[in-house]
Amino acid sequence: MPDRKRHPLVRIIITALTLPAAAQAQPVTPEALVERLQEGGYVVYIRHAATESDYADQVTADPGDCATQRVLSRSGWADARGIGEGFERLGIPVGEVLSSEYCRAWQTADLAFGRREEVEALNFLPSEDYSEAQVAEMRARVMPLLIAPEAGANRVIVGHDDPFEAVTGIYPEPQGVAYVLSPADGMLEVLGSIPPDAWPDL
Repeated sequence: MPDRKRHPLVRIIITALTLPAAAQAQPVTPEALVERLQEGGYVVYIRHAATESDYADQVTADPGDCATQRVLSRSGWADARGIGEGFERLGIPVGEVLSSEYCRAWQTADLAFGRREEVEALNFLPSEDYSEAQVAEMRARVMPLLIAPEAGANRVIVGHDDPFEAVTGIYPEPQGVAYVLSPADGMLEVLGSIPPDAWPDL
């Protein structure tokens, strides 16, 4: 199994007031999203693949202990592999692969791309009902990872629903969905999404 690496961006502290807002563009079709991704320079935020059950575990889970967390289902493992096969078959260049420290996230990244760097900033905050201050904190933690993709490749992030919603206002469904993001004109633009079952037909 690949080494669990830490990413230096977690040391960056940026307040929510200094960060651009996310804007949702007119949705782009999955086929058109693939064409853009083939050029590189985007961020792909993937909600982890399907789990055996769906419940909030962020209060009781220990990110370092898979036994305390929701785990990937058989279909989740298959979806994660299918995502990676789609990227490879379609010639989508992949740069950094970042994941949260939760097992279902880094396992999705490993199954799809064979590597990952774990980033604490992508974890949940330990609460089921987030206050406005906690939503702002998640936004400030995650946004720096979304606004600086590398030229010629795409940064892939495998994370969770609540941190993504804190940044974009969009609840990512279903599990395994991939959202394509583009920093443009001081805004983080959400171009569209690709569901996990779409990759084989693209």
